Amino acid sequence: MNLVADEGVDRPIVDRLREEGHDVLYITELQPGMDDEDVLARATSADAVLLTTDTDFGEFAFRQRRLHTGVILLRLAGLTNETKAEIVAEVCRTRGEELAGAFSVISPGQLRIRARS
Repeated sequence: MNLVADEGVDRPIVDRLREEGHDVLYITELQPGMDDEDVLARATSADAVLLTTDTDFGEFAFRQRRLHTGVILLRLAGLTNETKAEIVAEVCRTRGEELAGAFSVISPGQLRIRARS
């Protein structure tokens, strides 16, 4: 799976996804402090699903109907980094095809996928 991880995504999640063979561009490594609109444009131009903890991307996807190739919003606060990494890796492994082009939210014990309308 081709992913762009926003800088709010914990490093262990990025590392785990890379270990499992996913191609992950990590904004923290490329250009820390990149504007949200530029992050979304980077993911879209790379034909990648954006992995983020920032709810502003929901605004871009729904209210502004901005073009995107998929957004995964992580709502996993309070969990260990290891647990977060396992949850995200499992979702990408088992439901990856459904995530492309959709707006998805991963929270403890729940995955919501909203296909683009």
